[in-house]
Amino acid sequence: MSMTDPVADMLARIRNAIHARHQKLDVPASKLKLEIARILKDEGYVANYKLTEEEGRKVIRVYLKSDGTGSAISRLTRVSRPGSRVYVKRNEIPRVLGGLGITILTTPKGVMTGKEARKQGVGGEILCEIY
Repeated sequence: MSMTDPVADMLARIRNAIHARHQKLDVPASKLKLEIARILKDEGYVANYKLTEEEGRKVIRVYLKSDGTGSAISRLTRVSRPGSRVYVKRNEIPRVLGGLGITILTTPKGVMTGKEARKQGVGGEILCEIY
């Protein structure tokens, strides 16, 4: 059965694993989800990720980052959904918590954070906000 919103599924799995205090989680792989995992690692929200294969299917294994008090991610929200897409111009990209969080966008130049998109002067679809 096909999934309506695979990105929202990935974010929900991460959110659920954080609440259950898991060290790692598996997400069905796709190029978009792999780019989101790369950004989360580069920005310091997850410890690591790797692409593996289980039972003939490609899976992204995400290793969550946490200290003694909790996870590095306190909130993870999907902004643009299949029923309501949210597009922004380069000068309309929102700052999450005044720059403390990140926005992940899909742009014509690839998947990137809001900060990178502002620097490159491109807009796009806002996938999610993380802080």
